[in-house]
Amino acid sequence: MSVARRLETLRERIAAAAERAGRAPETVRLVGAAKRQPLERLREALAAGLEDVGENYVQEAARVRDALGEMAAATRWHMIGRLQRNKAREAVSLFDCIHSVDRRSLAEALDREARRAGRHLDVLLQVNLSEEPQKAGIDVGELDALADTVLSLEALRPIGLMTMPAPSPDPEAARAPFARLRTLAEGLRQRGGEGRFAELSMGMSADLEVAVEEGATMVRIGTALFGARENA
Repeated sequence: MSVARRLETLRERIAAAAERAGRAPETVRLVGAAKRQPLERLREALAAGLEDVGENYVQEAARVRDALGEMAAATRWHMIGRLQRNKAREAVSLFDCIHSVDRRSLAEALDREARRAGRHLDVLLQVNLSEEPQKAGIDVGELDALADTVLSLEALRPIGLMTMPAPSPDPEAARAPFARLRTLAEGLRQRGGEGRFAELSMGMSADLEVAVEEGATMVRIGTALFGARENA
């Protein structure tokens, strides 16, 4: 199946899930997770109307953006992988949105570099709801403190939360953590004011319908859009 057809199928899946939840399909942004995908597949997706691209690594994003040329300028770029603090300056120059802010030191580094660059940066706080020690994301008990920190920073806009549930062959296993992330965001929204914590980045190829039904506004889709990764 072509990438363009995959994109069309994904939009149909999102629309059906949104309809079941009483939502408008346009409230869900499809972010193409392009990690280790061939450049030609990404070009095909962008030519077919994909507007948002997610990358896991700063160096790979820089390489891909350079190779895409003018196509890159018309695309919204998302950092969806774990970000090292020493990569903050490069990340600010490459990405429109960082999904993986999970510690105060990273938030402060991004704020410093965004101020240096004279720009504001959209960020999401990544929450570890699976309680897997090896998984990135802040513990729920520390979320309020991190949110307060980010709200106090001049150049960061905390637009939402992100999570990655524990892997499971059953998409329904993700429903409870997705619902919990929505509840956490609702609580933070009351403290943060208008435009803060309105976005929920959750759901991937296998569980995107459950994510949309539970309120996702961004779904990060790799395999279902581009096919299997090279060297996976």
